[in-house]
Parts: sequence; C-alpha cells; structure tokens
Amino acid sequence: MSAHPLAPGLVIAAPASGAGKTTVTIGLMRALRRRGRAVQPFKAGPDYIDPAFHAAATGRASLNLDTWAMAPGTIAALAAGAGGDIAIAEGVMGLFDGVGADGRSGQGTTADLAALLGWPVVIVLDVAAQAATAAAVAQGLARFRDDVPVGGVLLNRVAGEGHLRLIAPGLERIGLPLLGWLPRDPRFELPERHLGLVQAGETADLAVRLDRLAEAIEATVDLDAVERAARPARPVTPTPLGVRPPGQRIAVARDRAFSFLYPHLLDAWRAAGAELVFFSPLADEAPDAAADAVWLPGGYPELHAGTLAAATRFRAGLQARAAAGAAIHGECGGYMALGQGLEDAEGRRHAMAGLLQVETSFARRAFHLGYRRGRLLAEGALGRAGDIVLGHEFHFATVVRVGDEPLVDCADAHGQPVAEAGARRGRVSGTFFHLIDGVARELS
Repeated sequence: MSAHPLAPGLVIAAPASGAGKTTVTIGLMRALRRRGRAVQPFKAGPDYIDPAFHAAATGRASLNLDTWAMAPGTIAALAAGAGGDIAIAEGVMGLFDGVGADGRSGQGTTADLAALLGWPVVIVLDVAAQAATAAAVAQGLARFRDDVPVGGVLLNRVAGEGHLRLIAPGLERIGLPLLGWLPRDPRFELPERHLGLVQAGETADLAVRLDRLAEAIEATVDLDAVERAARPARPVTPTPLGVRPPGQRIAVARDRAFSFLYPHLLDAWRAAGAELVFFSPLADEAPDAAADAVWLPGGYPELHAGTLAAATRFRAGLQARAAAGAAIHGECGGYMALGQGLEDAEGRRHAMAGLLQVETSFARRAFHLGYRRGRLLAEGALGRAGDIVLGHEFHFATVVRVGDEPLVDCADAHGQPVAEAGARRGRVSGTFFHLIDGVARELS
C-alpha cells in the first residue's frame, strides 16, 4: 500500500486520568459537528466506552489507534481510511503514561500517537484546585518530549472569570495558546460504573447532555483557534491489520450485554470478504443457523446474567452451532457466557451456555488490567497454532474453575508470564483479553 496524507487532526490529552478528557473531547466534537464539520473521532489505546460517546457526539464510528498493539502502518491505514474534515483523538491516561516508566516512545502512550501522526496535542488541565501553577504543568508537558507537538491548552473546571485571570497570564508568558475553558458544572459529569462510564446507549438524555456541553464549549472556547491548531498528519505507509476473519459467515452478538468489539476488527473481516450477521442474546435470538463462526464480544453479562440464563433459544442455537463444527469464540464477557456458570455480585449462580468448563464469579472480585501477548496453542477462531495475538485485559471477574485446555501462552507488555490462558474445547474458545491485532508468526 502506498503512503498518502491523513486528515488534519488534534489529540486531546491531560496530565492524568480524571482531568476531563472525555468531557472536553465529546464537547468539542459536538460543537464542531454543529458547525457543519464531519468530525472523525479516534481513541488512543484500548477502550470501548469512550468511543461510543464519540460516535453519539459525531454520528461517525470512533476507531481505536493503539501504538503498543498496532504497527505504525496499521494506525496510518485506519486513520487514513476514516475520512472526515477534522480528526479528534482522545488520549488515554496521562499524556506520557503507558506500559513503561520513562514516558519514551513505543510504550502505548498518547504521546506516541501524537508523535507518529504529527497531530498536535491539546492539553486539558483540571484547574479546580489550581491557579498560576497550571502554566508550569503545561510547560512541563510541552517540553518533556521534543517529538510531541503541542497546539494549545484547554482549562477545565474553572470557577469563573476571576479564576481565569489568575491562570491566563502564565500561559501567555510561556507561549502556549489558551484555546478556551469550561466552567465547573456538575451537569457535565457523566455517570460511571465499575469499568468506567456507563455506556452511551444507557445514558439518559444523552443528546441533551451533548448539546448542553457543546453550547458551553461554544460560549467559552475559540473554535476557530481549535480548527487552526489542527495539522495534517505526516504521511506513513499504510499496512493492513494482522488478523483474519474466524469464518466466512460470522454471527456476532450485539446488545447491552455484548457491546465491546472493536470496529476495526469488523471492518477488517468485511474487507477480507466475510459476511457479518448480528443477533441479540438478551432478546433470546439464536446465532444465524448458516454461520460457520460465532463471536461473543465482551460487555456486561454480569448485569444481565438472569436474562441470559433464561434465554433458551440463544443457548440452544449456540450449542447447535458448536455441534455443527462452527468456530466459536468469546472475549471477556463472551468468554464467561460460554462457560458453565456465572456468579453475580450478590453471589447468585446463573447457568451459562456450558460449551466451556469454566466457572466465573463477580462476588469474588479481582482487578485484571494490562496488555496481553498470546501465542496460540491450537488452531481456532483467533488463528493458527503458533500465531501471535495482541490484546488487552480489563475486568473484575475471578475464574473459580476451568477444566479445558489452555488456548494461549500469555505474557504482559514486558514479556512476563500472566495467568490468563483462555480455554478451548474443540472449536470453541474464549479469552479474558480482547483481541486488538495480531502478527502472523513470532519471528525467530
């Protein structure tokens, strides 16, 4: 594939999580859309929840760009193929936070993405308990890496004009443009649950919230300056994803219990000639009877375990596909749904599909987080034996029992072995990590 320029864009970043990146990002997206711009959203790193809010704000699917799990050319291909008048990418954690301790490149940081594509960073500063020191923080972020361009600063949770007057002169002195600010307002806060924000589709009056936020942005942010700060990305030779579809006709679960599936995977499967057929386990729909593959994404099965246990058509259809030899794979929540039983947070056990000898529990919570590099031990939905798959694990469930063969030899981002091994029984498999990309075979 030949190199070609990408859309002009910006990366929204902050010193730390909780500074208001998502609030500012979706507010900017919505405000620019109200200006008539085709805003193409992106999310740095592994995340399912924020991109759904991006899509609601812009009307366009948000794509994940992961500098640890994806090759530079893959990121370029995803960014170039998305289109739009302006790209807005929301960062992850703090600007230089990733899998390493020194903030250098190649560690899955927001800074890596900005450096790779050349999109300037807009620094979001939470100044609720700060004044002139905000400029010192911004200056430190701007100077930490020479390869990360900074286009300006947006202030969040400003108490008022007086508070603003204590901050603005410092930014002017160090030469960082102040693009605008958002007032401290509890109406801008979004509801949360244990994996982050409540999903966009479950957030009451989301359109009203987005427009209220956009109106605030329009009142206090210089949108002309924001658009001028965006820069065309530097050309990078695009390369395709290193994944292949699990089948020719793929039945994909999609509803509130199974909503965590990266759009770039679906696009890659379609581009490879696969046909996707969606179904809802919560509506007791069976997977397509002609499907030669079934994919159960992650999500929140623990919140709907009783409904899933009572979904007899779904379970019978899934078992029929397994008996017919279809490749079946579940990620995280989908993995738990393929097991024998799931214990909810109150300690109640709910029978699941029974295709894997796995018992999981949310009553015995344990936090699991991090990148995963897995070498497949057998051929199946994820690829051939020996293939390397790259993904991310983020959940609170505990495996109580597993009686199947392991699916992968798994390590973290530093190459250290981790307990996550998945499970396989025939052509049925599952993992707690979510697939992001893969490489054909490990180089010797």
